[in-house]
Amino acid sequence: MSDSKSKWRRIVVKLSGEALMGQASHGLDARTVEAIAADLAGAARLGVETAVVVGGGNFFRGIAGAETGIERARADSIGMLATVMNALAMEHAIEKQGQPARALSAVAMPSLCEPYSRQAALHHLGKGRVVVLAGGTGNPFFTTDTGAALRAAELSADVILKATQVDGVYSADPKLDPNAQRYETLTHDEAIAKNLAIMDTAAFALARETKIPILVFSIKEPGAICAVLKGVGRATLVTP
Repeated sequence: MSDSKSKWRRIVVKLSGEALMGQASHGLDARTVEAIAADLAGAARLGVETAVVVGGGNFFRGIAGAETGIERARADSIGMLATVMNALAMEHAIEKQGQPARALSAVAMPSLCEPYSRQAALHHLGKGRVVVLAGGTGNPFFTTDTGAALRAAELSADVILKATQVDGVYSADPKLDPNAQRYETLTHDEAIAKNLAIMDTAAFALARETKIPILVFSIKEPGAICAVLKGVGRATLVTP
């Protein structure tokens, strides 16, 4: 370990597919991907074992596909393939920063990337590589939020970093309600009582059961991941 200023030893970052498309309507924005990759590489250089779970909404969202008439299980499978595309892009972008990375997929496609296993992920983390986790849970009907909570539990992560478009948890959507209250800290029970949408229900229930804290922050600011790890970035901490 380096002289990390982070209080967290091992993290799982939940990154939506939409976060990778910048101002575009879909796909990948090269500058945005590069900036996030630099931030993830910076986290690893702090001495923090870093895993990132990527969504696929910039290419295809399973639930949206189901609404157009595609069978839900099949639509979710297409969405899982979208996450693999994002994982391969992030793996490449992180390595361009000079930081070793490995993409692991819960949906086996060994000609493209390594199949996910707990042992493989822990091995790569121990070697200082950023682990990019694709394929969600590997099953339909579960979101990549749930995938992030599951991987955090499996890998004994100290915290889940939930990257969003706002700088924490609010009582209402701050873009729609100027009087929305921002929370600095919350407990899992308070978030449930206040009906605050931290993550989807299954993901949040798993994080609560396994007593893993969640840091909710905005990914829009450069260096946001490293900033919240050092305790200087704006974020809401949701604790057991």
